[in-house]
Amino acid sequence: MSTENKEVVKQVKDLILEGNAHVTLDKALENVPEKLRGVVPDKLPYSIWQLAEHIRIAQWDILEFSRDPNHVSPEWPKAYWPEEKAPADNEAWEKCIAEIKNDRKAIVALIEDHGADLYSPFPHGDGQNLLREALLVADHNSYHTGEIIMLRRLLGDWK
Repeated sequence: MSTENKEVVKQVKDLILEGNAHVTLDKALENVPEKLRGVVPDKLPYSIWQLAEHIRIAQWDILEFSRDPNHVSPEWPKAYWPEEKAPADNEAWEKCIAEIKNDRKAIVALIEDHGADLYSPFPHGDGQNLLREALLVADHNSYHTGEIIMLRRLLGDWK
């Protein structure tokens, strides 16, 4: 891997995992009280649970698209947003968080692979490449991290 690519990979990895100029997704989802996970504040369309599940589903889809040319994405937008406002139980919540973390690690592993081609379009896509998909994960997660923090503030659960 060239020096330039190493630096690009380092920067994208930090953006995905560390948050850089903003709170990390892990921190935003840390210690969310069970009673608040399914609350939808007035005039807002979703709960913290729905945002977390949406992040999980979208990130999984991006990961699978990036590593499996036969992957079929869920129906947009319906299959990317859970209908249920709250997780079925604490186990469902914990599973969602664990899958977000595991898939995020897998995305980082893809870009860290010394044989990875960050720039060439995937043969199975319409111009997407590995760098674009990794940046998409970072961007998408960051956007919804801000929403989770805003919901937590509205619910009196953020400093």
